[in-house]
Amino acid sequence: MNSLRSDLPDLSRFDAAILDLDGTMVDTLGDFAESLNRMLRDLDLPPVPAAAIERMVGKGSEHLIHSALVHVMTSGGAADAAGAEEKAKALFDRAWDRYQHHYLAINGQHSALYPGVIEGLKALRARGLRLACLTNKPTSFARPLMAAKGLDGFFELVFGGDAFERKKPDPLPLLKTCEALGTVPARTLMIGDSSNDARAARAAGCPVVLVTYGYNHGEPVRGVDADGFVDSLADL
Repeated sequence: MNSLRSDLPDLSRFDAAILDLDGTMVDTLGDFAESLNRMLRDLDLPPVPAAAIERMVGKGSEHLIHSALVHVMTSGGAADAAGAEEKAKALFDRAWDRYQHHYLAINGQHSALYPGVIEGLKALRARGLRLACLTNKPTSFARPLMAAKGLDGFFELVFGGDAFERKKPDPLPLLKTCEALGTVPARTLMIGDSSNDARAARAAGCPVVLVTYGYNHGEPVRGVDADGFVDSLADL
């Protein structure tokens, strides 16, 4: 069955496409779970189940770590929300150090490309679109992952969550990426998996298509304001 909405943007309208990474091209939930739970073990804290981690993904590593710390501190009523926030802040620097150590050690080992990604990227390139990857993941995590999964050769530019002053859903990263590509937002398609990508695109003036898999903070992705949805990047 064709998954495309009838109003999916015509690719001939675009000069470039900006693609998200986690949840759009690579299923990295296993990497997140392994790194976070190794980090928590180092801090003598209990693990977080993958289902809970999935709802925390998408707003950058800092948000992910903070959310995991708050989750374990509020589980079973061990602390109230305000107390958990304070404890999480106090532990954050140690947690960030341990998380970086573990993530860089296992980066890509517990993740996999989604079906249709390579076919979709080849199709975009065949249509003459210039490609950039824009992720909230730190650049030092994103580049090795893309190389390990055979994605790096498709993209002219890769920007991580530390590349600009603000992260998606703020429009600044999209506007800066368009600037670096030399394209105007109206002719630059954003392809992502969540409301973060859609909100950033809307504010930047970029049309946006979302994949129906991936991580959308536990919410149904088809409820997000977007210009179209695809079940696979190959559908583009």
